Amino acid sequence: MIFRGTICILALAASSSAFAPTTSTITVAAGRSKDVITMKIAADSTSTAADAAAVSSSPSSSVLHDFDHHTSTRLPYSPTGYSTWEWKTHHNQQNQLIEEFNDNGSNSSGSPTHLTTHSINYLEVGDSSKPALLLVHGFGASSYHFRHNIPVLARKYHVYAIDMLGFGWSDKPIMDYDATVWKDQVVDFVQEVILNGDDDNKEERSIAIAGNSLGGYTAMYASSDERIKDNVKACILINAAGRFRDPEAIEEPSEPNPIIKSISSAIQRFVIACSFVYTKQPLRIEQVLRQVYPIDNSNVDSELVESIQTPAQDDTAAEVFYRVITKNGAGPQAYVDDILKELDCPVLLAWGESDPWIRSAAADKMESLHAEFHGENVAGENGSKWIKRASIDAGHCPHDEAPEAVNDAILSFVDEVLSIA
Repeated sequence: MIFRGTICILALAASSSAFAPTTSTITVAAGRSKDVITMKIAADSTSTAADAAAVSSSPSSSVLHDFDHHTSTRLPYSPTGYSTWEWKTHHNQQNQLIEEFNDNGSNSSGSPTHLTTHSINYLEVGDSSKPALLLVHGFGASSYHFRHNIPVLARKYHVYAIDMLGFGWSDKPIMDYDATVWKDQVVDFVQEVILNGDDDNKEERSIAIAGNSLGGYTAMYASSDERIKDNVKACILINAAGRFRDPEAIEEPSEPNPIIKSISSAIQRFVIACSFVYTKQPLRIEQVLRQVYPIDNSNVDSELVESIQTPAQDDTAAEVFYRVITKNGAGPQAYVDDILKELDCPVLLAWGESDPWIRSAAADKMESLHAEFHGENVAGENGSKWIKRASIDAGHCPHDEAPEAVNDAILSFVDEVLSIA
């Protein structure tokens, strides 16, 4: 079963045969060194959306300076992004090449501990003294996809939204992408941005993490991480993607013929490149969005289309598109089953029940697995490990198709978890 649903907006508009992930494994070392290597594999600095976003070094971009989330229900659109966080991380091509070299039997003494700085687009709205709520978008989208959620949620919580590496106005480095990249990005963002300014109450600050599609999987994966799980009090999955274990499957590593592998890769790259050129066209983006907003597509407008199409013009976007699709699932696979088992916080399934990509059966499976691992636990009567479902009359992106219903579900759930009246 492929990582169904993660190939959102741009990817599923193309030929579905191109989207099955490879089974190759790249183990990225977790070690870090003090040597910082800035390895931005980018194009002309005047032409990329990520570089345009980097111009903003203030806590919020100019479009948010006069924005009043108490009276507005829609986030203003910024064609250059919002704010920039410089993420220093071991996730980069150099470390991946060292790992691959070592895995091939080399006696190299090299260690994949070089750090790279990636510029990450994010925004924050609300009272910084309130509990934090972090929003993570899906494949092909950006933080702007939460345009109808951020203002309303920020009236009660300190809301953050982040562009995942390779998407939106964040950097799009040429490297292999797997689930650990985005998990570590969220974990580091929580530690360095959300908790960094709250040193006195760092251990006590409550955080809820919500995500849609690939962002839902990332939210779940990050929430289970030991580095931040003590602070994460709630996890909201909005039509989250992810693989489930097949109890009958026998996993046998395969070593494909390198010649066949290279030919297959070349053909796959050509097909996906052609698909990318086609799917990043505004009319095609709008067409796909209307397919995944099956109940009410009135929110499919020019700004939403532009927020998806503009970052796709970055010079490295096509290569990133190819690598995410072909390498999706690379590295040790984290199954939804395993992540749910490790989650210590309450979970909300805010589910668009008319999703044409990730069917309601996926939410059914999550509920079943959660009960299997943690027992029947209604509203936390028997501890913090409980799950709740809010059925939304919408498709794959219910937070934008039916924002009022999703906002109500999130606020009700987080209020309940944090016992906020």
